[in-house]
Amino acid sequence: MSLDPYQIRKDFPILSRILPNGKPLVYLDNGASSQKPKSVIDATNEYYTNDNANIHRGVYYLSQHATELFERTRIKTSHFFQAQCAKAIIFTRGTTDAINLVAQAWGRTNISEGDEIVLSVQEHHSNLVPWQMLALEKKAFLKFIPIKEDTTYDLSNLNQIITKRTKLVAISQMSNVTGTVHDLTAIIDRVRQVGAKVLVDGAQAACHMPIHLVDMDVDFYAFSGHKMLGPTGVGVLFGKEEILEAMPPWLGGGDMIESVELESSTYAALPAKLEAGTPNIAGVIGFSHALDYLQKVGMKKIKEHERMLTEYALDQLNRIGGLQIYGTDDLDKRGGVVSFTMEGIHPHDVGSILDEEGVAIRVGHHCCQPLMKQLSIPGTCRASFYLYNTKEDIDALVHGIDKVKSIFGRVARKSF
Repeated sequence: MSLDPYQIRKDFPILSRILPNGKPLVYLDNGASSQKPKSVIDATNEYYTNDNANIHRGVYYLSQHATELFERTRIKTSHFFQAQCAKAIIFTRGTTDAINLVAQAWGRTNISEGDEIVLSVQEHHSNLVPWQMLALEKKAFLKFIPIKEDTTYDLSNLNQIITKRTKLVAISQMSNVTGTVHDLTAIIDRVRQVGAKVLVDGAQAACHMPIHLVDMDVDFYAFSGHKMLGPTGVGVLFGKEEILEAMPPWLGGGDMIESVELESSTYAALPAKLEAGTPNIAGVIGFSHALDYLQKVGMKKIKEHERMLTEYALDQLNRIGGLQIYGTDDLDKRGGVVSFTMEGIHPHDVGSILDEEGVAIRVGHHCCQPLMKQLSIPGTCRASFYLYNTKEDIDALVHGIDKVKSIFGRVARKSF
C-alpha cells in the first residue's frame, strides 16, 4: 500500500501556509532542506520547556534525562541505518562538518605526500573543498571519476583512476543536482582491491531510500538531519569502529577528554572523543522524532512515492518546448530531483517568477560549480520532492513555467 501524501501533509504546519502574496506555498526545495512535522517541532520545544540541561556531566535529574534522550537517539540512528554499532555514530553539525571531520582527523594522519584522493566531477563543494585543502597541505594529488552524458559515473577507466597510490575515495551516492543515484558496488570493490578507504556523501540519499551501512561496506558515511525532517545543525558521521578508534580528535575541549594535565591530555572513548563541546541537544532529540516519523511511513514507500512524482514531473516537463532536463532517463537510477534549464532564460528569472506563484524551487549552481562548467551552463532550476509532495505541486510548477514562457514570449507547451 502506497503512502498518502494528503494525510501526511496534515502533520506539517508550514505546508498550509499562505504566502504574503496570497499564494499557497508549494515547496519543491527538499534537496536543500525538508520541512518539519509537528512531532519534531514539539519535541524541540519540549526539550527547551521541560528538559533543558547540558548532557553527560550533571548528576541531577534534568541532566540525566537529557543525556538519556540524546543517547537514545544515537542508538535509534544506528538501528535505522543498520550501522555497525551505536559507538560508530558520531553527531556533527551536518554533512559538511562530518566530511571535514574525516579530512582533518583521519586525513591528516593517513594522507602523505604523493598519495591520491579520488573524487568525482559532480561532487558538492562540501565533498570537494575539504579534500582540496588537505591535498594542498599534504602535497597529495586529486583524481576524478568522470560522468557519462546521462550523468551516471563513467567507470570504464576505474582501474587507472583508483590505484595502489589511492588512499581515499570520497564519492556521493546521489547527485544533488540531477538526482542520479549511483550504484557504488564497483567503486567499493575496487577500493578494497587497492587497500584504500571509502567515504560516501549520503546527504541526498539517506533521506530518500533505505540505507544499510554494514551491507554497503563503507568506511565512512555522512548525512544531515535537516534533509530528513529533522532540525538544522544536526548531522551524522558513521565510521567503522576500528577506524574511528584509531583517529585522533579533530576538536579539543570539554567532554572529549579522559584526563587533562597542564601540558598533556588523554582522550575519552568513542563516541565522545570526536564530539567536543556542548552539542545541539535539542536538535538531536528532534532528529530522534524525525526518525520515528520516517520509520512509521517507511523508507521503501517514500522511495516509491518519489519515483511516481519524478516520472510524472518528467512526463509533464517534457511536454514543454525549450526545456533541457539533466540526468538519466532510467528511473531506477534517479531520485526525486529534476533539474532543467529554459532556452534563453536565466534560472534566476525562472525562480523569481515561480516564486510569484508560490512555487519554491532552487536555482543556481547548487554548490557544484565544476559540474556546471562541464555542462557549459551557469546553473539550473531544480525541483526536488519528498514524501509530502503531490501531483498538484508539480502541476503548479508546470503552470508557473507556462507563465515564465508567456512573459518571455517563448515556445508554447506541446500537446501530445
